[in-house]
Amino acid sequence: MALKVIKLCTNADNPLILAFAVFFKKYSCSFKAVSMKIESVVVFCGSKTGNNPVFSEHATELGKLLAILGIKLVYGGGNKGLMGNLADGILAQQGKVIGVIPKLLIEWEQQHKGLTEIAIVPDMHTRKKMMYELCDAAIVLPGGFGTLDELFEILTWNQLKIHSKKIYILNSGGFYNHLIQHLKQMHYEGFLYEPLEDRIVVCDTPAEIFNKLD
Repeated sequence: MALKVIKLCTNADNPLILAFAVFFKKYSCSFKAVSMKIESVVVFCGSKTGNNPVFSEHATELGKLLAILGIKLVYGGGNKGLMGNLADGILAQQGKVIGVIPKLLIEWEQQHKGLTEIAIVPDMHTRKKMMYELCDAAIVLPGGFGTLDELFEILTWNQLKIHSKKIYILNSGGFYNHLIQHLKQMHYEGFLYEPLEDRIVVCDTPAEIFNKLD
């Protein structure tokens, strides 16, 4: 299924666009440089919203910023939880979204009906492989077992040189503080081949991701 051509929001009066322009000016970032290097990102996140409102706020904000930058979103295809917040955020700004969902999760995660493109795949392994192939970088938001599975698989593939795509963790509300400490402990105890910073970029806000995205 071919991607539909969608015109990105260019309204100069849009307050989100004006706010983002201020962000680029503040950090001396180049809109053109970022958008040319990264054409699509995969985002892993929960099919629940969690208990902290900042999780949903960050997911929605991330979606909006992806649309403004013209970066295509690849994600799990659901409309529940943070997955739904993320997709709705980018679609509200007329951005492009590819959903990849296995048949067994269509009812569990409730397939999003408003996406640019949806791929229904036979199983979880096919889903993850396809999502990795479609992206230039990965962003991990709060989530449960499935999100951690996706994080560790892409980390392992990165370590094995199967790919060299950057991995960004959005540590909303300190959600991943304990995990990050454990990963550092794994390095300290001699089980990792490189320092954690060589594999993962940790950010506290969606805007920070785009300051570091390359």
